[in-house]
Amino acid sequence: MALDSGIGTLAGPGDVTAPVAKTVRTERVHHGDVFIDEYEWLRDKENSEVIAYLEAENAYTEAQTAHLGGLRNRIFDEIKSRTQETDLSVPTRMGEYWYYSRSFEGKQYGVHCRCPIDAAAEGIDAWTPPQLEVDTEIPGEQVLLDSNQVAEGHDFFALGAFSVSHDGNLLAYSVDTSGDERYLLRFKDLRTGEVLADEIAGTAPGATWSLDGTHVFYQTVDESWRPDTVWRHRLGTGKDDDVKVFHEPDERYWVSIGATRSEKYLMIWVGSKITTEGWVLESDNPEGDFRVIIPRRDGVEYSAEHAVVGGEDRFLILHNDVVDGVKAENFVLAEAPVSDPSNMTLLIGHRDDVRLEDIDPFASHLVLSYRREALTRVAIWPLTESGYGERRELEFDLELFAVGSGANPEWEQPTLRIGLTSFITPMQVFDYVPATGELLLRKEQPVLGGYDANDYEQHRDWAIAADGTRIPISLVRKKGLPAGPKPLLLYGYGSYEASMDPSFSVSRLSLLDRGMVFAVAHVRGGGEMGRLWYENGKTLTKKNTFTDFVSCARHLIDTGVTSADRVIADGGSAGGLLVGAVANLAPELFKGVLANVPFVDPLTSILDPSLPLTVIEWDEWGNPLADKDVYDYMKSYAPYENIEAKDYPAILAITSINDTRVLYVEPAKWVAKLRATKTGDTPLLLKTEMSAGHGGVSGRYEKWKEVAFEYAWVLDTLGLADA
Repeated sequence: MALDSGIGTLAGPGDVTAPVAKTVRTERVHHGDVFIDEYEWLRDKENSEVIAYLEAENAYTEAQTAHLGGLRNRIFDEIKSRTQETDLSVPTRMGEYWYYSRSFEGKQYGVHCRCPIDAAAEGIDAWTPPQLEVDTEIPGEQVLLDSNQVAEGHDFFALGAFSVSHDGNLLAYSVDTSGDERYLLRFKDLRTGEVLADEIAGTAPGATWSLDGTHVFYQTVDESWRPDTVWRHRLGTGKDDDVKVFHEPDERYWVSIGATRSEKYLMIWVGSKITTEGWVLESDNPEGDFRVIIPRRDGVEYSAEHAVVGGEDRFLILHNDVVDGVKAENFVLAEAPVSDPSNMTLLIGHRDDVRLEDIDPFASHLVLSYRREALTRVAIWPLTESGYGERRELEFDLELFAVGSGANPEWEQPTLRIGLTSFITPMQVFDYVPATGELLLRKEQPVLGGYDANDYEQHRDWAIAADGTRIPISLVRKKGLPAGPKPLLLYGYGSYEASMDPSFSVSRLSLLDRGMVFAVAHVRGGGEMGRLWYENGKTLTKKNTFTDFVSCARHLIDTGVTSADRVIADGGSAGGLLVGAVANLAPELFKGVLANVPFVDPLTSILDPSLPLTVIEWDEWGNPLADKDVYDYMKSYAPYENIEAKDYPAILAITSINDTRVLYVEPAKWVAKLRATKTGDTPLLLKTEMSAGHGGVSGRYEKWKEVAFEYAWVLDTLGLADA
């Protein structure tokens, strides 16, 4: 082993040798527990030895997967051939323009455009989007921002803010060209095409205009990448003249700013994982002082939206406070006068089987979003002269689906833009007309090559956890597969109350058409089944997330859907923690593990409050610095710390050098320790993107190549490379 370079070699299949990281004894001592971490030295990415190790792992991964080059090219070509590369989005009306985006064959990024509305159109016709064709000139078309031009010369590009002033004359946009999620904010005069001299570096992604377009509000982040401060910038002045309008010193809270749909108010939101607080200011008074809506109370979350009900300004408030002596875990909806937000009247009470998620006010109706039976729902609630009409839930003839309100920027509009998708339904964009109940299809995502949804099937299954809890599983496959166990990709996440809702994927067809089944384990820690589903998969109940996933895998094996030698576990970020923990818990159930930007060294990270996002994460995982029980519990499941000398499934870990959310060092340490500890000869691969962040590579073609790389590995691991 060449300790001086930090890298040794280990014999691998064929003539290829795997890199072996050197070991450096580092002690971590907390609550009387001493943990010896031999790979913590990999944290210093300024160290040339660290870069050399990552590059050696990349070279090893490239060599080990070189035989899949042809398969990767075929999958890439399949994705490309099914995608209408030159396309337009459905136009959305805002003010006197229709806004839309274009994509072009051969270009990595989108182009943002607008065209004028038909000034002579009236009624619903004025809200019927023009039928734009990719090969037909669009009268009055204006290119607002061509991301391809802005990205030129950069290996990475992400667009953050894209915000047009209320009068339509100015654009605020921000870009990240390294993947570290710190953006450069710029401004463009849309009347002349001139990019203004104003330039603000180091911002968070968003930007919010005052009503008159004289000021923009933006956020900056602290050293832990936490958005903590809101600034006011007057156009035409230097950054040094910007005014700090809000700062949140408590490291548990994130700060955001936006405006109400009515454009009457600006809103600052301060939120931890379990507590929120809102501040409000009239948008026509941008230099005024924000005032608190309802003071924060630990454990109480709320949102407030402006509505005009019966001619009176109201705040519609979703909250999970105590109502009639009972904690409203799944949230309730109340209304209150804007002048006295604490004086609430209950509109919709608590239900154990319905999780209220959002209320979206318009001039003539409200849109209520919620979930029931692990599926999203949308209801329209008309406003009348005296108050509220009768709610109507939109219904769809699909066993599994996801529905949500789309781009609806205007306060007064006779239509509601919604999106509908499923595992077999390409995204459909509808305009719903509340006055008539019509559901007008504006566009369905084109899938080239003769795609027919009738060739595929999706359904819901249920596994039983060790404690008797029923765990939903969603499955999609091609019809007519041979009898017997099928190769299966089992995906899971299970953190932050995030729900893994049904969605269509063009790239996934490359797996389904080769006979694979795709399944989602809706484990606890997510939000699919309500707030308690989340509460029972976090902090000191976090292990439910992992054991639920194992129960889902066992159920699919026991019912003959698949077999242990035909299952790949798939998860990213916190889902990477999930599959990493599962690899320790039940390696015998999986042929392989695909882990993207995996959070596999959680205890080390959550113990270090100087790391990005750590303090705010204590509400999700617990605080192991202050609480020995939390420390012991996290140590008992942390994937890195529970690696054993036993056989593991094949593992592919993918990370990014500039990731600020899950640092590259976590999968790097995990792979290094696995390689030194595990038994057997299953492949163990680490791939580090050397110019990307948490979201991986940028650009659609690069993302397709990344998907093709992952899918080729999945298929090869399951013996389907020639399928």
